[in-house]
Amino acid sequence: MKFTKMQGLGNDYLYVFAAALPPHVAALTKRLSNRHFGAGADGMIFILPSDRADFMMRIFNADGSEAEMCGNATRCVGKYARDHGIVNKDVIRLETAAGIKIIRLLFEAGEVCGATVDMGEPVLAPDRIPVLVAPALTEGEDPQRFIARPVEVGGRTYAITAVSMGNPHAVVFMDGIDDLDLPKLGPKFEHHPIFPKRTNTEFVEVASSDKIRMR
Repeated sequence: MKFTKMQGLGNDYLYVFAAALPPHVAALTKRLSNRHFGAGADGMIFILPSDRADFMMRIFNADGSEAEMCGNATRCVGKYARDHGIVNKDVIRLETAAGIKIIRLLFEAGEVCGATVDMGEPVLAPDRIPVLVAPALTEGEDPQRFIARPVEVGGRTYAITAVSMGNPHAVVFMDGIDDLDLPKLGPKFEHHPIFPKRTNTEFVEVASSDKIRMR
């Protein structure tokens, strides 16, 4: 099969343009995404026909599970579609599991040099992220938000803010993000019981009044 490997801010996927999903797509994705015995990737992106938009994107993680949305992958899809002649537009409508997303291509000397995507407004309601909220809230907590709440992960308590941009995210503002062992810590966040559909996790350190660093 033919695929194109692309990365956006380090999110690397294998991109396939096809009329339909291949059989056994989960097993195929796991095999090809393996960084030692496959092509190596965060997963696979399938660009498919759509009756609601210019085309559709289906995302499969390296473990074979399907994801709703990825902003970096969406931008790569926009460039792929224009470079391969799938569309001849500067603004693209893309169907995703998180709804229709609008991609705006950026050009330099007539070539696509980048893209932006309108991810929509962030979802903060716990039941829509989803994140499970403990029934006993501390005084002053908003039951309709999950902001800087203390959660124990791997024997340490983190202040987690839960948000969805089409898929769940756990955001942790803290110091010392360079010292974190992400390959070990990340899966503990991803599979924490408060996230029934798992989660992406971002660790954020405020560097100055106008700059933040993220892992």
